[in-house]
Amino acid sequence: MNLTRFEPWSVVDLLQRDLNRLAAARGLATDNENPVADWAPAVDIIEEKDRFVLRADVPGVDPADIDLSMDAGVLTVSGERKSEVKTENEGFRRVERVTGRFYRRFNLPETADADGISARSSNGILEVTIPKLPEVQARRITVQAA
Repeated sequence: MNLTRFEPWSVVDLLQRDLNRLAAARGLATDNENPVADWAPAVDIIEEKDRFVLRADVPGVDPADIDLSMDAGVLTVSGERKSEVKTENEGFRRVERVTGRFYRRFNLPETADADGISARSSNGILEVTIPKLPEVQARRITVQAA
């Protein structure tokens, strides 16, 4: 007896991808407004005392194919996982790894220092470090009698 893992959201993902492609083909979405993505990497966001750390799973993606930008408090991570070249000799029985473009956007809090953002990619993990601005201490003002 063969066991098959049931993934109910895979059908929804396929439907969403098809609807995005249809919208792009009809000119309903532009690359700047709502880019079409073939997949979205899983992301962990950790808040530490002096920084935020964003870790995204992007296995098989060349760091040169990753675009990272910051505009108006929104961090955008996009890129592309290229498909492997298939030769006539190879026989593929099952392909589960998604290829194509990915796109994620994150609203950053006002405490994020946009000028200090750094990123590195190692072993299929993109790590984006977003430092926090130094805390502004409230200053007590004394009122003098006139």
